[in-house]
Amino acid sequence: MKRDELNDLAAFVVVADEMSFTRAASKLGMSPSALSHAMKVLEDRLGLRLLARTTRKVRTTEAGERLLKTLRPAFEDINAELTALSEMRDKPAGTVRITTFKHAATSVLCPALPGFLDAHPDIRVEITVDEGLTDIIESCYDAGIRFGEKVAKDMVAVKVGADIQTTVVGSPAYFADRSIPSTPQDLAGHNCINYRFATSGGLYSWEFEEDGRPFQVKVDGSLIFNDGDLLLAVALAGQGIAYLFEDQITDLVAEGRLLQVLTQWCPIFPGYYLYHPNRRQTPPALAALIDVLQVS
Repeated sequence: MKRDELNDLAAFVVVADEMSFTRAASKLGMSPSALSHAMKVLEDRLGLRLLARTTRKVRTTEAGERLLKTLRPAFEDINAELTALSEMRDKPAGTVRITTFKHAATSVLCPALPGFLDAHPDIRVEITVDEGLTDIIESCYDAGIRFGEKVAKDMVAVKVGADIQTTVVGSPAYFADRSIPSTPQDLAGHNCINYRFATSGGLYSWEFEEDGRPFQVKVDGSLIFNDGDLLLAVALAGQGIAYLFEDQITDLVAEGRLLQVLTQWCPIFPGYYLYHPNRRQTPPALAALIDVLQVS
């Protein structure tokens, strides 16, 4: 439907409601003659007479009344939705769909959600945990959360998490009859628990740093997982050494259930970033969530 046709239909509803070209024209901000001409064009286009005109008033014909029964509720629904959308500027509502890593979900999103949802009862948050680099536009996500270097350059990125310290840990039982590694190269003599990427299928090379220079070490062991929680569980069980984020094991170290090793070699990663398409205006519900998550 062309824009002029839609405008003429909307004007027809106003004429039918006002039963006067003069009053309808005033409401629509146009002259009575221009409005009368628009209605004549609409009738010619449809091949039906919609309005019966007299010198004193206008009324709908049978065909006009039938059309009005369809148009009036349709335009009422449109107006109601436009009003609701306008209200969203002051009261964000709707669903925010986010794709992210499991660790980002548990460390960044989950702690913030209770207070956020209490403050915004009309917002629903849907989180999909995906270790791959999902195309948020193609997959219809509002945003993603990843490490900064993984974010595409054409996205708007906002830091939502503090820098992350990495660590290598093992249980006291594991080290009971083994030497503690003093350098990353010493890992060759240990049973290291590997992580396999679900998307690429490759094994993660443990990342270290010496004098500001990063380097990687490929480790070997009898266990391979694609889930960080499982790495932690088997490390607690004394089955090997695991490479994890420090916030995952802080309490366990304090309780003496895990020992940190190679601490001077473990780098700090920049924190997580929430990224979303570069739109002229960010959806209000997403903007509200960003306000809560954003860190300086």
